[in-house]
Amino acid sequence: MCPVITMEKKVERIAQCVCGSLRVIASGEPALVYLCHCKGCQRRTGSVMHAGASYPRAQVRIEGPDRVFIRRGNSGGDLRFHFCPECGSTVVWDADKFPDRVGVALGCFADPSFPAPTLSVWEESMHEWIGLPPGLVHHGQAPD
Repeated sequence: MCPVITMEKKVERIAQCVCGSLRVIASGEPALVYLCHCKGCQRRTGSVMHAGASYPRAQVRIEGPDRVFIRRGNSGGDLRFHFCPECGSTVVWDADKFPDRVGVALGCFADPSFPAPTLSVWEESMHEWIGLPPGLVHHGQAPD
């Protein structure tokens, strides 16, 4: 009798800007899915919080034109936000603090079945009326 070999299908997800010009192809599952309530993310997204997925850099491919906005993070290192020069959507970013990681805006996947966040950071800036799902790890600022 021959053994049955099953190959696990590798997950590939595509995130894109509103106009579809800037795309991120992410292979495999994210290392982390999180919510950030910092004032920088509130201003950058125009929303009360940011939802993101962090991937190892080797699992992410970026396609299409982009422009980069650089800002200094609370840790002192730079954060680079890549956005579409046509529609202005921020799709992907990276940070000096995590050189082997790439962040992707969860909303750019437009996938209601995407894994739920497990971490909530910068809650000291969170709007009082926000309700968060159960099971999150909570931090007033960013964890070390």
